[in-house]
Amino acid sequence: MSLPVVQLAAGPSPSPSPTESPTALVPSLQDAQESATNAASWVEQNWSTWLAIGLKVLLILVIAVVLRAVVRRAITKLIDRMNRTVQAADGPAGGTALGSLLVNVERRRQRSQAIGSVLRSVASFIILGTAALMVLSAFQINLAPLLASAGVAGVAIGFGARNLVTDFLSGVFMILEDQYGVGDTIDAGVASGEVIEVGLRVTKLRGDQGEIWYVRNGEVKRIGNLSQGWATAGVDVTVRADEDLDRLKATLAEVGEKMSREEPWNELLWGPIESLGLDSVLLDSMVVRMTAKTMPGKSLTVERELRWRVKRALDAAGIRIVGGTTVIPEEEAPADPTAAVAAPSVYSNSASPQAEAAAPITPARPVR
Repeated sequence: MSLPVVQLAAGPSPSPSPTESPTALVPSLQDAQESATNAASWVEQNWSTWLAIGLKVLLILVIAVVLRAVVRRAITKLIDRMNRTVQAADGPAGGTALGSLLVNVERRRQRSQAIGSVLRSVASFIILGTAALMVLSAFQINLAPLLASAGVAGVAIGFGARNLVTDFLSGVFMILEDQYGVGDTIDAGVASGEVIEVGLRVTKLRGDQGEIWYVRNGEVKRIGNLSQGWATAGVDVTVRADEDLDRLKATLAEVGEKMSREEPWNELLWGPIESLGLDSVLLDSMVVRMTAKTMPGKSLTVERELRWRVKRALDAAGIRIVGGTTVIPEEEAPADPTAAVAAPSVYSNSASPQAEAAAPITPARPVR
């Protein structure tokens, strides 16, 4: 008896491992080649655009840098030419002592540096800011939100730092208008003294006692410059009302003429010492006013010296100086020797009715 043969169909045999783990998909060479082809195609399609943008940005930057350098150099040459013009005007050919005093080297240097710094900063900000906006526009960036944000930020900063902006703008106009400079003596309202440094935000002053004042330019409402032009020295001479006016006038004129010829007062005095006449007349005194134009800042020195000379000259001439409305004492009469003796009393006479009325009553004797 033969057994039947069962033929099984051939097929894949199952994996002996009970658990099958997924394998990572590794890109094939064909996928890499396809990606490279796509990238090359994208570059080939856009290289001209990127090249144009790059050349445009490079051109903008080169033009901005060159224009900034040219403008800054032009500003520097303009400031130097202004300085040379002022120096030529103050030279020996056409200059005066007033011009050489008003425009000294340190003042001109600081003013030129401040003006040049402001102009160069403004030019650099405008040129570089415009170039930055053009570069962003070349990259197809929408500038509307950026400009709106910058405007809002500018308004916020302006409100927060309005005092700083006010100080800066006030300092710029003070320097451009040449209201004062280093070496000037000014009265700024909040402080007064000699200017030792001028800045765009703060002006530094040295007071009469040696203290240093830092004055913000935005706080200065009015400025009195005591070092520009000329100063006036005035001296009031008060004498007795019965003095000889002609002799007094001649004495004062001699004092002024002599002082104008001597060193160093002939340099400090920019005009003759004049007697303006009677400034006021009182019952017991009169005031004669003397005045002269002096170098700026030297009026007090001239006044002190003039008072000294006037006092010595009047003492030598026998002219008496009085102060204000002082009353001249009159001659006193001889003292009365009986002024200290009291008047006699009626009670000293026992026979007077007052003495009898004040006498005590004598009691009567008793009768025995």
